Amino acid sequence: MEQKPPVSVGEEFDVTIEAVGEKGDGIAKKEGFVLFVPGVKEGDQVRIKVTKVLNKVGFAEVCDGEGGESDGDAEQSDEPDEQAEPAAEDSEDFGEE
Repeated sequence: MEQKPPVSVGEEFDVTIEAVGEKGDGIAKKEGFVLFVPGVKEGDQVRIKVTKVLNKVGFAEVCDGEGGESDGDAEQSDEPDEQAEPAAEDSEDFGEE
């Protein structure tokens, strides 16, 4: 019995990052479906775009869209380098394992 994931590649929506996984990726959920989002922190409210969908999990990236800029600027000004660098490392590490 196959259940279709509630998201599709290319779909965009707003989420709250509920947790951070072992590799540093943020974890968000859409109708119970887990999405991994690199470069975010627990509690962040972001607009994401789905990049890959598997049977039980998906992957997404933060959109540089409207509305998120003013909120994102305030948080990014504190630690812009720490948010950018781990995202690249996580993506590389994830692919190797």
